[in-house]
Amino acid sequence: MDREDWGALAAFAVVAEERSFTRAASRLGVSPSALSHTLRRLEDRLRVRLLARSTRSVSTTEAGERLLARLRPAIEEISGAVDELGRLLDRPSGRVRITASRTAARMVIAPVLPRFVEHYPEIVVEVLIDPGLTNIVEGRFDAGIRLGESLEKDVVAIPVTGQLRMAVVGAPQYFAVHAKPSTPQDLRKHRCINFRLPTAGTLYKWEFEKGPRKIDVGVEGPLAFDDEEMVLSAALTGVGLAYLIEDQVVSLVKTGLLSRVLDDWCPPFPGFFLYYPGRRQVSPALAAFIDAVRVSNKPGRHR
Repeated sequence: MDREDWGALAAFAVVAEERSFTRAASRLGVSPSALSHTLRRLEDRLRVRLLARSTRSVSTTEAGERLLARLRPAIEEISGAVDELGRLLDRPSGRVRITASRTAARMVIAPVLPRFVEHYPEIVVEVLIDPGLTNIVEGRFDAGIRLGESLEKDVVAIPVTGQLRMAVVGAPQYFAVHAKPSTPQDLRKHRCINFRLPTAGTLYKWEFEKGPRKIDVGVEGPLAFDDEEMVLSAALTGVGLAYLIEDQVVSLVKTGLLSRVLDDWCPPFPGFFLYYPGRRQVSPALAAFIDAVRVSNKPGRHR
């Protein structure tokens, strides 16, 4: 095999992963036209079409997918060797790809990034927001961050927040014309802002617990969103009640922009965990990122 083909094969893997010449070129530090030319030359030398191109997207052909399946283990092995060199130099480098829900990204990842990129300038952190439970192996992610109750059994899970609580909140203008609920069943008489679960597609039932009693309430109201920021924004306008993680609303409750109800029906539950496949070796870059989110979210720092 020609030495030039090694670099072209690596470029092909990035294009296949990104499904875009523009994004792949940005990662590789070359122009899209130069990258396209490289891949065309590779296909000419191999005498097979690897990529199906259209004006809007790029996808792998059957031959390209077969080649990619053989390339991935080799690329991961090479990446591991490079990471080992970084370990020897005591200077983690490389790319860390994390999948997280929007709330996890805001609560866990965003607070650590400024200091992390300053301390580890040779690490690129790539965060992809996905409300669903992403398969990190198929998606070629290094790790994910989700609530502990949603994780599979065969992953290594590291707590990166303390316990969390839910909160039912409404704006003062809402409670000016609606009596505050005293039990979860009272919510059926209220205008509530629903949250549609992105993965299941169903409306989330509000969960409550008090001692041995557990109640799930299917609420009704004029609005439903699959984004918690939209739920919060609507609650602030006085449209209805919202059911959100306490940390999302605690400052708004303190300033009086929202009022909290049914506090005694919202016990703590396991918070967010960073997880990765148990069989995968942790790279120095990922280990540094894990340490960063652990330190940032120690008790006393989380809120």
